[in-house]
Amino acid sequence: MEGFQLERRDDEKASVLYLKGYLDAHTASELEKGIQQLVDEGRYKIVVNFKSLNYISSAGLGVFMGFIEDIRNHQGDIKLTNMSPKIYRVFDLLGFPSLYEIFDDESEAINKFN
Repeated sequence: MEGFQLERRDDEKASVLYLKGYLDAHTASELEKGIQQLVDEGRYKIVVNFKSLNYISSAGLGVFMGFIEDIRNHQGDIKLTNMSPKIYRVFDLLGFPSLYEIFDDESEAINKFN
């Protein structure tokens, strides 16, 4: 089974999380720790880049739902970008496009933050 990797890059507008591999019940805690660290640091403008993610389960999706209210209460948001059609279908099936802004390009997502 393929693992999961999380990388982070911060700039003045937003923090970008790069997801790679398989995000499932076994690896969702790594994403949760990554987002929690951003929240703890007061970084509420978050872009998640899915370019290298091969698989996401409901456990992975649940991580985003667990943080979004707190992040938006701090005038932040989570914007999603660079999804493969396969990953997008999972998000679309569960109604995420009505809850989150999804972009084709990372820089477009970053620029949506003021």
